[in-house]
Amino acid sequence: MRKLTHAEIAQNRVKPDEIVETERIPVTVLVDNVRSLYNVGSIFRTSDGAMITKLFLTGFTPHPPRKEIEKTALGSTKSVPWEYEKNPTTCISQLKEQRYKICCLELTDSSVPYTNIQPGDFPLCLVIGNEITGISKEILSQSDLAIEIPMFGIKQSLNVAVAYGIAVFELARIWRQRSPLPRS
Repeated sequence: MRKLTHAEIAQNRVKPDEIVETERIPVTVLVDNVRSLYNVGSIFRTSDGAMITKLFLTGFTPHPPRKEIEKTALGSTKSVPWEYEKNPTTCISQLKEQRYKICCLELTDSSVPYTNIQPGDFPLCLVIGNEITGISKEILSQSDLAIEIPMFGIKQSLNVAVAYGIAVFELARIWRQRSPLPRS
């Protein structure tokens, strides 16, 4: 076994000038009231890795340009389509008009395991919320479903950026298993 060089890894990646034409998974992400700039940067970087359609930053979620976001985003603020909208319900209404299912990553009385998403649930908007309070009741009331990541220790949840990474890569796996995206 040998570790790949940066040049070898780059051969299998989308080139910056090709990113606009590259097919993305039909997942849009709404980030509401996430307070940490480093979490936002991590969410950008993970969004690039999963090739989501778009990232909506809402509420008091910080947005680029900020050096703290760039520190963890490592340039992905340029490769991930994103938009800031103060009111998350504006985004949700627009996405519902486009036939997106609204899916919250949250512990609710009707949450299902994050692995239970079906190909018919796409296009999908994954909503992630505040590090402490989670997703607001207002957003939950507009949602079609909620997914959760099972926890086996004493903590009830993971860091928002970590939980997002687990969930979005499972969504990407489910979508690609149904309809594989071509590799560049």
